[in-house]
Amino acid sequence: MDYKYLNKIEYPADLRKMDVEVLPDICSELRDDIVKELSVNPGHLASSLGVIELTVALHYVYNTPYDRIVWDVGHQAYGHKILTGRRETFNTNRKLGGLHPFPCPAESEYDTFTCGHASNSISAALGMAVADKLQGEERHVVAVIGDGSMSGGLAYEGLNNVSSSPNDLLIILNDNNMSIDRSVGGMKQYLLSLNTNESYNKWRNNIATWLRSRGWLDEATRKKTIRLGNALKAALSPQANVFEGMNIRYFGPVDGNNVKEMVRVLRQLKGMKGPKLLHIHTVKGKGYKPAEQAATIWHAPGKFDAETGERITESSDNLPPKYQDVFGNTLLELAQKNPKIVGVTPAMPTGCSLNIMMAAMPDRAFDVGIAEGHAVTFSAGMAKEGLIPFCNIYSAFSQRAYDNIIHDVAIAKLNMVMCLDRAGIVGEDGATHHGAFDLAALRPIPNLTICAPMNEHELRKMMYTAQLPNQGPVVIRYPRGRGVKVDWQCPLEPLEVGKGRRVTPETLDGDAREIAVLSIGAIGNNVQKALSMLSEETQRHVVHYDMRYLKPIDTDILDYVGQTCQHVITVEDGVKDGGLGSAVLEYLSAHGMHPEVTRLGMPTTTFVEHGTVSQLQHMVGIDPEEINSTIEKERPSNSL
Repeated sequence: MDYKYLNKIEYPADLRKMDVEVLPDICSELRDDIVKELSVNPGHLASSLGVIELTVALHYVYNTPYDRIVWDVGHQAYGHKILTGRRETFNTNRKLGGLHPFPCPAESEYDTFTCGHASNSISAALGMAVADKLQGEERHVVAVIGDGSMSGGLAYEGLNNVSSSPNDLLIILNDNNMSIDRSVGGMKQYLLSLNTNESYNKWRNNIATWLRSRGWLDEATRKKTIRLGNALKAALSPQANVFEGMNIRYFGPVDGNNVKEMVRVLRQLKGMKGPKLLHIHTVKGKGYKPAEQAATIWHAPGKFDAETGERITESSDNLPPKYQDVFGNTLLELAQKNPKIVGVTPAMPTGCSLNIMMAAMPDRAFDVGIAEGHAVTFSAGMAKEGLIPFCNIYSAFSQRAYDNIIHDVAIAKLNMVMCLDRAGIVGEDGATHHGAFDLAALRPIPNLTICAPMNEHELRKMMYTAQLPNQGPVVIRYPRGRGVKVDWQCPLEPLEVGKGRRVTPETLDGDAREIAVLSIGAIGNNVQKALSMLSEETQRHVVHYDMRYLKPIDTDILDYVGQTCQHVITVEDGVKDGGLGSAVLEYLSAHGMHPEVTRLGMPTTTFVEHGTVSQLQHMVGIDPEEINSTIEKERPSNSL
């Protein structure tokens, strides 16, 4: 694409050579470039459009990559990638072998920290700032965090430490009243009404400059001045300021979509000592009308027509629903029958389809903001008082609640249901978002029941079973994307906890099988496809079991296959060390059964990167073709 200014910028050093008056035009070109590229190569659109001016201003004012910019989450970093040497390869973004979906230090020296989950930028940036002071580096460090991420507990832990550690950190609070869905909670309300006195800020800056020019403002005097300034501000401002209460200088709110104003403010703050917070207001989706009008939909809209704004979506006619929609509709169905059921999610009501229950029962469905640990413990509190919470968290994000699951749920054996959406390989969002570790991480925890449905009917039955009396804490994990059954609305019936099911039919020849394939969850559908590729004769020697439950595991199935089969193949959409394969090996070994066991799953020697689900499943050996190949290799030579 031919642009007047953008074509001249390969790195931020090129940007810094340009006159400040042309920065609005650069922002316009950068925004246009992102819209056109994402219309054909989908990604996170609205977030990146909202911070174009901030991105340009940061790289214009600061000497990156020496100066550090630490992005939070990274949904908004496409402009940053384009300005930092990756414009020519941006068309590979999120593709197998291409640019990473989020900032990645292994990809570029301009990417200072890994950021796929929210709320870590302040802590990471503070660590960098303190390290630089200790090592005598005159480096500026800036943390960029959104109002949605400010609901995460780690952000407050970082803020608390910022106020007590010597540092010159600048925190930029990007306030657009959004995370993916609209932000919720007290911080949202606080930021909406936060007010500062501009005359006071100007007066205090002038005083500080005058004192510093005469050598009278050393570190001890500066801290005293901040305390005095906070007291003065409390008198001048109609509302107390939580940041200044923590001895973090507060500036703003500032129009974050005015690039020249952002440059002016950042230049003023650049030389100031001590921790500072700049509060900016931006519009998510800024500059592209469809995204401005429906920021949640345009957070990651898929392919679209850049000129008309029309989204290009597949027809859902005669297609199975998404697992998340089966969850959302089934939860509402269960809640209508059981008044004790409530729904909880950390900031993902549309992503997990809890919005279905929210619309019908707003008083019984709760979005707690980006706060996964709190979501679990909040649910545990409701369970303690007799309710049955269905707490829905993306599998990768549930890693942040591991201690809460152990300490606040499992020990007390509370009756609550943790639904882990996006379990297994999720595709283009890559290593930070794959639900790889839940089975292995949760299996050792006492009192947990862990299950995974092979299809939508199984999901509904597991949800129904989990809300029955005295089930204790139940974990149900299921994948991203569509299921396999168009007729998903089966009757709600209980399952026998800890019992799997045979998927392959019985035969009339004594049912002797040499190979047993044991799977858990929706990856079992890949096993079925793999079996269909075998010859009819070979199929007679293979039996497939859907284990349903990882914990408690079906020991009757394990006893049978351990005693009658020469080969056992386990298949799971998670790391193969610690999950189903390990559980099977442990049981067989402990009971003196020693068939040859082959475990298929994600590796623990490396992280799985980004690509399509089918590409990544093929890479780790759990797509139908690779499962088929494994079965063929394990086939006894004398069986045919």
